[in-house]
Amino acid sequence: MKFSLIDRIDELEPGKRIRGSKVLAMAEEYLRDHFPKFPVMPGVLMIEAMTQASAWLVRVSEDFAHSMVLLKEVKHVKFGKFLQPGQTLVVTATMVSETEHEVVLKTEGTIDGETRIRAQLTMARYNLGDLSESQAVFDSKLIERLREELALIWDQYIPERDQKTN
Repeated sequence: MKFSLIDRIDELEPGKRIRGSKVLAMAEEYLRDHFPKFPVMPGVLMIEAMTQASAWLVRVSEDFAHSMVLLKEVKHVKFGKFLQPGQTLVVTATMVSETEHEVVLKTEGTIDGETRIRAQLTMARYNLGDLSESQAVFDSKLIERLREELALIWDQYIPERDQKTN
């Protein structure tokens, strides 16, 4: 992930639900083009914010068992009003069902309690080593980096390496 669209995780109940937030700042690079005189967060990036929150929920729920948690499918997308700079998008994701390789989540993005976007997301989960033995060496490195990233946005999380030193 090259950019994070979740600034903070406010609540996380493993196996059930996550609530995080994204403050849309005027300094976001894409706002210069979308749109110059009426900057708004593109709908695809709102979906990405819901995807990232969903991925954090899946990772924490399974204690980072998979290095890859990726969007597989989006269904039933409904957009509301625009998201403009200075507003905070509150994203929630609730686990609906799961199989060995997939998790289905109901997601929503709101501003001041008003729904701006909702969708059903299906997330795929796997390890690189499942695809190729030669890629297995990257799984633990990716998981370590993801744990460190989570510690930056969720103040209740302590990375595994820091738990050992406390």
